[in-house]
Amino acid sequence: MPPQDRHIRNVLKLFDAHGYRHDRYNLFSDCMELTAISISNSVDSRSRTHREARYLEIVGRYDRSTVEMFPHVFGEITMALEAAPGDVLGSIFTALEIHSKNRGQFFTPYPVCQMMAEITLGDADDARALIADKGFVCAMEPACGAGAMVIALAQAMLAANINYQRHLHVNAVDIDQRAVHMAYIQFSLLHIPAHVMVGNSLSNEVREHWFTPAHIMGGWGLRLASQQRS
Repeated sequence: MPPQDRHIRNVLKLFDAHGYRHDRYNLFSDCMELTAISISNSVDSRSRTHREARYLEIVGRYDRSTVEMFPHVFGEITMALEAAPGDVLGSIFTALEIHSKNRGQFFTPYPVCQMMAEITLGDADDARALIADKGFVCAMEPACGAGAMVIALAQAMLAANINYQRHLHVNAVDIDQRAVHMAYIQFSLLHIPAHVMVGNSLSNEVREHWFTPAHIMGGWGLRLASQQRS
């Protein structure tokens, strides 16, 4: 049994226990947004005020027992990713059967993402040479979903003895706000430096910006600006 499965099952049980009182789609979406806000507000002072107001607005919709469920879900997600990196939230979202095939909501199986990430990384010596020259490599994910491709790339770098937490920066975009929250949570827990955006990669429209703790604590704003100047 994969090490994540027990924690994923625990999350599904939590949603089953409360799903009879609330629409499951909205309950999951609100849980993801609350979790993303909790992480963001611990490090991103610029966005804290309006996100805290949003947090209180969402919490006000639910009874106490449901509100107390949300941190338990967060804890299980954290333990699942500690057990083994992967697209935990994509698996949960699919298992809850709340994705819409009509809207093109599909999550690529993680083994496929791993294969594609290894192809993308290619010869690790090329990545090492770029890191030696520039200090880091950048990745762009224009339709990130829950972040599976980025997570797989980070793991491919780690397998090649490249510390992605120091030498990888990610810009990730998705048109679906809930998907951005899911990706942001997973990137944050895996300490991937990333700027995750709600927007449209085709029109370059961006509506929300989410910076992971690894991005803020690692001083990536200055690092990226310095590279652009040079």
